[in-house]
Amino acid sequence: MHAPSPAPGTTGTPDLNTVADLLHGRRLAVLTGAGVSTDSGIPDYRGPGAPVRTPMTGQQFLASAESRRRYWAGSHLGWRLMGRARPNAAHALLAEWEARGRVHGAITQNVDGLHRQAGTRKLVELHGSLDRVYCLDCGQGFAREAIAEQINAANPWLGELGDHEADRLNPDGDAEVPELARFLAPACTLCGGILKPDVVFFGETVPVARFARARDIVAGAEALLVVGSSLTVNSGIRLLEQARRDDSPIVIINRGRTGGHTRAALNVEGSAAPTLAALDALLRERD
Repeated sequence: MHAPSPAPGTTGTPDLNTVADLLHGRRLAVLTGAGVSTDSGIPDYRGPGAPVRTPMTGQQFLASAESRRRYWAGSHLGWRLMGRARPNAAHALLAEWEARGRVHGAITQNVDGLHRQAGTRKLVELHGSLDRVYCLDCGQGFAREAIAEQINAANPWLGELGDHEADRLNPDGDAEVPELARFLAPACTLCGGILKPDVVFFGETVPVARFARARDIVAGAEALLVVGSSLTVNSGIRLLEQARRDDSPIVIINRGRTGGHTRAALNVEGSAAPTLAALDALLRERD
């Protein structure tokens, strides 16, 4: 028999034994945000101490070649840093939970590809992934490494820039860099068209079919565990509402208050990797 769900909006940090009692024996849908990747060296958007930033929107990207040139300059240097990132203990544990049947499926708001690298199989990358690029004109897809090689070949002087030129890496893989007047943006090698990373920019919507897959994961689970997301993006809140309508308890682990605080049965203040490790130990005791 499952433990009863506490009333939504529980305040304070509950004892993890309470969380373990609630989640044990339930198939979990997991929703992750930028906080799950901070231990991999990728910063958070809205966590404590995160700088205020105004990322490029999809509308701005499409509006002019100059905007696209600025985006690709910063994104290329950011990719150079993000490409070194590796899954951390939180990614590894969630993949292990899936293999053991504890996790029914995972949904991530991150575009870093680290859940895939860690081995999670039933995964919806809600906002896409930076390691894929496609042409807006002909639809041809490319690996990000191939585009990086094209950029390096067209801009050999980029090799002279140290990582300090892109030391403000953002969770979407962009980096704040000085204006690069000499930068030549990449183009589709088949038709010469506009290239765009396969990610949902700010101001764009998640593709309908992709969101439906995420919703199906939540609907097929018996509880929703949110890790490292501030839940300020509408798509995340919609998934919480799906769980609430299904009477599935919601547990949120995050540093700082979230937009889903009042919907959750339990809100846990904490960083992703150590909190999940402690929770895993308690769940194993109950198995």
